[in-house]
Amino acid sequence: MRILSILFCLTLCAFGQNRGPYIETFDSGPGGWIANRYHPLPIFDGAAHLFGPWYLDSHHAPPGAGYLHMLMYLYTKTDNEKRGGPNAFIRGKYSTDLRNVRITAGLRGEMDLQGAQMVILVQSKTPKTTANFVLTGQPFRIEKAWTEQTVTLAPDPKQWTCLGGRESKKAQYGCDDINTVLSDVNVDLMFVLFPLNVVPVKPVSEPHKLRAGQDYPEEPSYEVWQKYLPKGIIMVDSVKFEYPR
Repeated sequence: MRILSILFCLTLCAFGQNRGPYIETFDSGPGGWIANRYHPLPIFDGAAHLFGPWYLDSHHAPPGAGYLHMLMYLYTKTDNEKRGGPNAFIRGKYSTDLRNVRITAGLRGEMDLQGAQMVILVQSKTPKTTANFVLTGQPFRIEKAWTEQTVTLAPDPKQWTCLGGRESKKAQYGCDDINTVLSDVNVDLMFVLFPLNVVPVKPVSEPHKLRAGQDYPEEPSYEVWQKYLPKGIIMVDSVKFEYPR
């Protein structure tokens, strides 16, 4: 399948960004995908295995939209082979205009989601800000049997939630028009768990101004209650991007 994608690229890349189907089956490794925050993507029997404990991303804590877990992600313009190996998306010169792209994932798992959902996150640097949006209108189902599920990255504001930033990150992370963001997803695309219920082990007067699990005072109470966070495993055996014609 990887060979077919490369051959398809040879016919298209000379004329600009490749808008042929991007397909990753993980049969030859992570293909540039990274797990958790900066971890190698665990692959067994041709499937990525996503399991906790996951990094607690507090960049978008209130007054942003909330906390999240990064399951796996793919840089879309700047390769980082030290973390994810050769990036097939970047090497294939695939288009970062992801408007109305259909993303299909083959997945299964057993999860206690604790109110979170598995959703797509897109991150883009625009002339206005660095914008992070999650596709809360189209969550993935986590079922014990293998399923193929498809979401569409439509530039419909009703489908998306802008994450913004916590107080100390408001200058870095903001909101922009979703059509602008999707027209050039030039940072990364993620599968995430969102939203999370973050509860400090000991009371903290202004918990959202600090990095949850890192800046809370009185060690060893840096931690948050794990019982309120998602736990379990998700397996992904394929990811496909289909560009609109």
